Amino acid sequence: MKIVGIIPARFASTRFPGKPLQLLQGKPLIQWVTDVVTGCSALSDFYVATD
Repeated sequence: MKIVGIIPARFASTRFPGKPLQLLQGKPLIQWVTDVVTGCSALSDFYVATD
């Protein structure tokens, strides 16, 4: 069975615009999430959904 993950990443949020690209310890926040998801053996694929 194919299991796909979806990561929501809103760039136009009102409280924190551009949050997915905000750096944390030298890496954008979205990269921290994708690094963890890449190591998840339960997922066949994953997609980042942006606005």
